Amino acid sequence: MSSIRPALSLVAPLLALGLSACVNIGAKSPSILLSLSSATAPAAGSGSSGLLSEAIVVLEPAADARLGVLRVPVQVNDSSVAYLKGAQWVERPSRQFQHLLADGLRARNKGLVIEADQNVAALKIGGRLLAMGYDARSRSALVRFDAVKFLPGGKAETRRFENVVPGIAPSGEDVGRALNRAANAVVTEVCDWVSPPPAS
Repeated sequence: MSSIRPALSLVAPLLALGLSACVNIGAKSPSILLSLSSATAPAAGSGSSGLLSEAIVVLEPAADARLGVLRVPVQVNDSSVAYLKGAQWVERPSRQFQHLLADGLRARNKGLVIEADQNVAALKIGGRLLAMGYDARSRSALVRFDAVKFLPGGKAETRRFENVVPGIAPSGEDVGRALNRAANAVVTEVCDWVSPPPAS
């Protein structure tokens, strides 16, 4: 029995070494993870139905290269971009904006709103996300979106939407809240454009 104990005492360090080889302890995790939350999301349990031919399809917008990562871009000057320290998105900004816009349209429409591309849909909303970040020069959060409304018959309409929240400190929490506010404001304007509210 005594001869087994030294052998076991050697096995434990070897197992620990094997485990450490499987676990990547690399770059330090960000202190804050940011996400967009809808101000007009449909209530839990609500739903919709309809024909795909009458649906609204919300496409994931294309995005500038600086938005193709999970980090939050900071415009330092006219030609230099850095990234906000200690914070990053939980999902790429273009995908989060797609969810936000779809939720806004679902809350406003009784018909079907989907996020999967369907060629038979009556209306598609896409575009390009040009900015979703922080401007160090003006201490402001900015969201800018070039929307495209694809209509039946091969027609299309475009419009640029932008919202700026000034007076924001360069911290992850403050910038995250401001970007959420700006993104929701842009989504409201896009929804007004796509599906105008009924006249009072």
